[in-house]
Amino acid sequence: MFTILKKDKKTKARLGELKAPHGILKTPMFFPVATQGTVKTLSNEDIIDCGAQAVLSNTYHLYLRPGLDILKKAGGLHNFMGWNRPILTDSGGYQVFSLAKLMKVKEEGVEFQSHIDGSKHFLTPEDVIDLQLSFGSDIVMPLDECVHYPAEKDYARASLKLTNEWAMRSKKRFTVDRSRAGGGDKSGPSPLLFGIAQGSTYVDLRREAIEGLTEIGFDGYAVGGVSVGEPDELVGDIAQYALALLPEDAPHYVMGVGTPVDILEAVSSGADMFDCVMPTRNGRNGTAFTENGKLVLRNAIYTDDFTVIDEGCDCIACRNGYNRSYIRHLIYASEILGLRLVSLHNVRFYVKLMKDIRTSIEQGKFTQFKEDFLKKYR
Repeated sequence: MFTILKKDKKTKARLGELKAPHGILKTPMFFPVATQGTVKTLSNEDIIDCGAQAVLSNTYHLYLRPGLDILKKAGGLHNFMGWNRPILTDSGGYQVFSLAKLMKVKEEGVEFQSHIDGSKHFLTPEDVIDLQLSFGSDIVMPLDECVHYPAEKDYARASLKLTNEWAMRSKKRFTVDRSRAGGGDKSGPSPLLFGIAQGSTYVDLRREAIEGLTEIGFDGYAVGGVSVGEPDELVGDIAQYALALLPEDAPHYVMGVGTPVDILEAVSSGADMFDCVMPTRNGRNGTAFTENGKLVLRNAIYTDDFTVIDEGCDCIACRNGYNRSYIRHLIYASEILGLRLVSLHNVRFYVKLMKDIRTSIEQGKFTQFKEDFLKKYR
């Protein structure tokens, strides 16, 4: 399932391949976030042109809209989206705890009201697994409680205990029902189930969480509950500590991270997979990522700047000559094309960063690549 092809000699960075039902994922890699079955403002063709290997969608949002009935009739999420590459579906735990109204956590599951229409719902860990298998997800994530920063230690401890109990129940359900994957297609390969390690910013709780998950046994392991409001230095420290405890022969997924700097540091610590809304969220705000740092294209300095976003970039926007002045005009004129062009550029920047990281590991030059990149980016 997961093969480590090469390891960096100076860090814990590694080159790998993960076999999923809809293709082989080359790691380290980045998932553009397609929360509701789409990466905001971008088409599937745009994402493929950017070089993305897979996307991430969200169970909470898809459950509420369009709903399971529609996705079943479509033959699964891949058919519904018209996307033939791997899809990881987040369990929606974070969204339940951050978006839903009048949310109540119980041992059996989560009771909540929809943020869309106020309708009442109750989801168990088993329900969340069933939903993702019905979607036809390639990588399935169990229901977890994502604790925001700061959190009292007693609460964080109780939360991770519940999360690990839900993980056990999820594993049991997944093992029994995984044959229903693929929107009803039982002929293809089975999906993968990852465990999510919580524990907030407490290292002893992180260790406890990971030991429990390892005992259960998963296809891969995710570090959850980072980048949820804690200081930047804590994001890196907790991720580094947790990554060192994960089984070496399994893929390591750091959820919700993050900046190019965060990604490089996490790769150095042994991370293989990332997702973050940052490329498209920044794109919709008119902020572009480049090798020389971020450009806030709304700023007046770009009013008569007729160069492309980044001369060294091969994204659709840059290679076709869309200039900074024009993009700034589009943004201020509230034209969707402006947001789309910057989002395209940012997704390509992230995907290319991951490709360059893989190449540097393969060539035994990761440390030098990291130093050179950070020197320019900062």
